[in-house]
Amino acid sequence: MKNIFSLNWFGLILVLLNCKSINYNDMFYNGVQPERISDKFSFTEGPASDEDGNVYFTDQPNDKIYYWDWKTNTIIEFLDKTGRANGAHFDKDDNLITCSDDHGEIWKISKDKKIQVVLNNFEGKRLNGPNDVWNDSLGGMYFTDPLYEREYWVNFKQEIPNRSLYYMNKAGKITKLETFIQPNGIVGSEKFRKLYVSDIEAKKTYVYDILGEGKLSERKLFCEMGSDGMALDKHGNLYLTGDGVHVFNREGKKIYHIPIPEKWTSNITFGGKHHDILFITASKSVYTLPTKVSGVK
Repeated sequence: MKNIFSLNWFGLILVLLNCKSINYNDMFYNGVQPERISDKFSFTEGPASDEDGNVYFTDQPNDKIYYWDWKTNTIIEFLDKTGRANGAHFDKDDNLITCSDDHGEIWKISKDKKIQVVLNNFEGKRLNGPNDVWNDSLGGMYFTDPLYEREYWVNFKQEIPNRSLYYMNKAGKITKLETFIQPNGIVGSEKFRKLYVSDIEAKKTYVYDILGEGKLSERKLFCEMGSDGMALDKHGNLYLTGDGVHVFNREGKKIYHIPIPEKWTSNITFGGKHHDILFITASKSVYTLPTKVSGVK
């Protein structure tokens, strides 16, 4: 029994050490600025890193998905006709899950480009337009469904009056979890058992404890800033976007700002071989920034 307790305490100490708070000098390289990799797009969104560290992202106005190959530092077109994909995230099987809002759908896209529409309604009603998604290891997904009516939507009629956060489990059962003014960016971590959701119009980001499959605690205010997209590092720092990238520690205190020379910074993730390179989508461009930290699952 003594050895069991010793192992448990040792494991807890390792977790606490790995999750310790750090300052920005321990996170970023002095003098290293974001590098623009390409500016050939109309509006970039939805960066998602696969198992190998390559980052897939969307150009919604042009209805395309590209990816950044970190080995060659090049951008390669992956898919045309994406259902107007916006936010995206890789599931546990390394399939790309996209919020394809042309018809209010969520798609699953395999690496060999096989497409499956996994969701196209809630209780028989068209979703407003899924915006961002985070997949858990149980095969389920949390996603936000705000309303940004697009000029390319044909004969759109709003069928769901609320703008909400949902969870769909592996079997396809969908649960509406909470309603917001305009939910947008979302990210979670099973390591920290946290889910972060931005209400961009309310200019607030909230945090939940993940209590089980699709089960959340009551929401708590994390910070007084909304966000289009977001990412988490292994220390629990949260990266929010809009006017560049704003970094908050686990207590919700802003500790750093990364300026991006674009009108709008839409989203962010960690990519590269060691998942320690920030990949930033901003207006017509994409940027990378090496860091001293790495992303968290």
